[in-house]
Amino acid sequence: MSREERSCSAGDEADFSFALEGSEGRARTGTFHTPHGPVRTPAFMPVATLGAVKTLTLDEVRAAGAEMILANTYHLYLRPGHELVRELGRLHTFMQWDGPILTDSGGYQVFSLSGSNEVRDDGVLFQSHIDGSRHLFTPERVMEIQRALGADVVMAFDECPPGGVDRSGAERANERTLRWLERCRVRFEELDREEPELRQALFPVLQGNIYPDLRRDHLRHTKSVGDWAGYAIGGLSVGEPKPRMWETLEVLDPELPEDAPRYLMGVGYPDDLLEAIARGCDLFDCVAPTRNARHGTVWTGMDGQLNIKAARFKRDRGPLDPECDCSTCSRYERAYLRHLATAGERLVDRLLSIHNVRFLIRLGEEAGGRIRHGTFSSWSRDWLERYRGARG
Repeated sequence: MSREERSCSAGDEADFSFALEGSEGRARTGTFHTPHGPVRTPAFMPVATLGAVKTLTLDEVRAAGAEMILANTYHLYLRPGHELVRELGRLHTFMQWDGPILTDSGGYQVFSLSGSNEVRDDGVLFQSHIDGSRHLFTPERVMEIQRALGADVVMAFDECPPGGVDRSGAERANERTLRWLERCRVRFEELDREEPELRQALFPVLQGNIYPDLRRDHLRHTKSVGDWAGYAIGGLSVGEPKPRMWETLEVLDPELPEDAPRYLMGVGYPDDLLEAIARGCDLFDCVAPTRNARHGTVWTGMDGQLNIKAARFKRDRGPLDPECDCSTCSRYERAYLRHLATAGERLVDRLLSIHNVRFLIRLGEEAGGRIRHGTFSSWSRDWLERYRGARG
């Protein structure tokens, strides 16, 4: 039975399906349908690590145009605990967000945040960054935690080797990730049968670092394990040269099914977003918009990346970005925002975060429109040239 047939038989809002609505070269636009509403792609997903997008209310996140957000399994498992989130109505109720939610597997944090971890065939034994306590994440456990959290889209547990890993290390990570994927799939389906009213989709995470044959091999084996509602591309933006990341996406593009969304994990700088869209990616997430905002850094279409603390903005009566329609740019002048930043007034974190989040979401929206009208390639080339050449 095809994905389309299963999706139709599942009925109404329970469907997970992807409708491809336009393409230009490798770039795509479409709609990812989920139980909590549609997501128009290309789409940037703001990161609500602990159930909140830093400094913003979810009303502000929605006003910025976000249709789907991401929450972090590792952090929510440690605090407040996935069982408490389940008891309090799961993430949608706990956060008061009525749109789609994606949770990552926590694997990246287990490998990057733990002071010491032990990677074993059954899972990863790691140390909490909060209190030093020891915990074991297995593929089955990660499925159970994400079930308790109740996100629409959940990630399989994978091993993400660091940037610069040698070929043998990447091969070992691929093999372990595939073994874990099969275990994730089995436990996911068991939980789905136990609680069929909670609709979730499981995405596998594709690994292989920057080795083209390993990437192809891992994807082909992943497709042989099951029929997936979407695919996550992991193991990139971890320190490899940018050209190698783009080459890897070009390797994956013709091998990936056209009727499933492609989620590029952890990518969210403006130029990276456009480069990845041009290579067939649909969904993105990154903490950069709010993290940069907390350091006074913002993105603009005309002037590239700016630090609002710069002395040249002291008497600047213009908006942060004349091309932006966010509430910050509609209301506040650069001089005022600079004053807040240099004075240490924390309101500026919120105002700059609103802009940066909206900037990335609007970039995805415009890219989708350009793809539909067949003007994406020329527009994105000009946009990137202007952005990268701006004085900043």
